Amino acid sequence: MKLTFLGTGTSQGIPVIACNCEVCRSVDFHDQRLRTSVLIEYEGTNLLIDTGPDFRQQMLVNRVKRLDAVLYTHEHKDHTAGLDDIRSYNFKQKMDMPLYGRPSVLDQLKRDYAYMFTESKYPGVASVTLHEIENKPFTINQVKVQPIEVMHYQLPVYGYRIGDMAYITDAKTVSNTEREKLKDLDVLVINALQKKSHISHLTLEEAIQFIADINPRRAYITHVGHYMGLHKDVQNELPENVYLAYDGLILHG
Repeated sequence: MKLTFLGTGTSQGIPVIACNCEVCRSVDFHDQRLRTSVLIEYEGTNLLIDTGPDFRQQMLVNRVKRLDAVLYTHEHKDHTAGLDDIRSYNFKQKMDMPLYGRPSVLDQLKRDYAYMFTESKYPGVASVTLHEIENKPFTINQVKVQPIEVMHYQLPVYGYRIGDMAYITDAKTVSNTEREKLKDLDVLVINALQKKSHISHLTLEEAIQFIADINPRRAYITHVGHYMGLHKDVQNELPENVYLAYDGLILHG
């Protein structure tokens, strides 16, 4: 398995527009974060998780030549707003792009991108096929995908386990039932927005405790906000098997 962090920032990205904090002024590339997304390459299949506003830039920077499907975590715009640019893959691969998500997510996509779903589509409009998923395993090109339901305040969000890797973003709480699906992980990716308490995201301390409870071999923190602090400082505060992810980081497993 190969996992590429395409974006590791929160909904505004870093730097934040009009902000003059030390993180937003940092020239360290670790502190420059696009909206959260990952590419998973596994058994010959390329799976993208979320198409945020930076989708086009992420595909160009990482030279992603093929996508087999998109998995959606939830319907917020920082995870869906780049879908229109999927049409480049329609043209290149000569296929509709399969999109996987819970019904509420797919309904939101149909509202936001109504022009993609009309009977008489404008020429060149992106072509997609929608696949409703429930909280049970499914397969894409023989790759088994296990949804992990977490709560983003009161909004259900899907994380995903593929093989010995699990990816969770925008979580605040995770039930004991869902935690059982996270046993025996090599890699856990989990969100942590900042150090101060937040209503809908794990804090750094809460994420570290969650990692300790799950006990993966290694863990990576994503969906990071500018109030977290400088990458180099935060990394020095983390346990030895926990890492602050950054854009462009590649994991092999």
